[in-house]
Amino acid sequence: MNRDRLAGLLTCHNRCTKTLASLSALFAQEHQSEIAIDVYLVDDGSTDGTAEAVKQSYPQVKIIQGNGNLFWNGGMRQAFAEALQYDYDYYLWLNDDTLLYPNALSQLLATYQSLIQQGEHRAIISGSTCDPTTGALTYGGVVRRSRWRPLKFDLVEPSEQVQQCDTVNGNCVLIPREVAQVVGNLDSAFSHYIGDWDYGLRARQQGCTVWIAPGYVGTCASNDQSDRKDNFSVSPSEQLQQMAQPKGLSVQKEILYSLGEWKVFAQRHGGLLWPIYWLIPYRRLLWSSLMGSFHQVSSR
Repeated sequence: MNRDRLAGLLTCHNRCTKTLASLSALFAQEHQSEIAIDVYLVDDGSTDGTAEAVKQSYPQVKIIQGNGNLFWNGGMRQAFAEALQYDYDYYLWLNDDTLLYPNALSQLLATYQSLIQQGEHRAIISGSTCDPTTGALTYGGVVRRSRWRPLKFDLVEPSEQVQQCDTVNGNCVLIPREVAQVVGNLDSAFSHYIGDWDYGLRARQQGCTVWIAPGYVGTCASNDQSDRKDNFSVSPSEQLQQMAQPKGLSVQKEILYSLGEWKVFAQRHGGLLWPIYWLIPYRRLLWSSLMGSFHQVSSR
């Protein structure tokens, strides 16, 4: 019997224990007799022995060496590019800190098959994850907050039924061949964040649909900004320098992405009012800079 082929795509950097645990959960999936899994792991310049540990424990994993500057989007893009050459039936984005439940993959595949029966052949399936301690929703499918806030997204709690959404967090996402052939890879315009949101939104623009699988597929602790300091306390020049970095500038539980990357995203997905939506996140930073300049002038 010919089995469907799936490429598991991961990227990592100096999280050896978490990476090994994530791989362990992936290779322990139920019903593997029905699907053949190949794993592509980008080791983005780890110095903690991740690549060596993976080779020892999982010699079948295809390890791709990064230069240390790929971050999430760059690493996942490189893994995806390698796998796309071999025309898999499915591609699975998986964060290296996500621990799948044993039935996660069969649940994602079953969701896709049920959508095919409804005529949805180009469907992306998001798997929701919860906090390993509290059980609270951490990542999954998201929807636009409103038509007037098209670049603000809210997580959707999974239910017992499949649900449609606007786009996805990239922590656990099943992408069938039919979608990959249309949408292709993640966009190199993004370095760390928002490449996953962009992918789902571009997929919908090209006639694909995006869905949330029933229930939770695993655990993944939230990397929210609740413990981040208020970076308005540093100088405007330091704020701009930090904002230009791949992980952006964190302020008051939000992330200010680099102006260039956020501009690309806003232009594509913000509609006619995209310049306004592009600048809105930076309003406090701009006001702080203006006030700082005003005080300098007035104190002379």
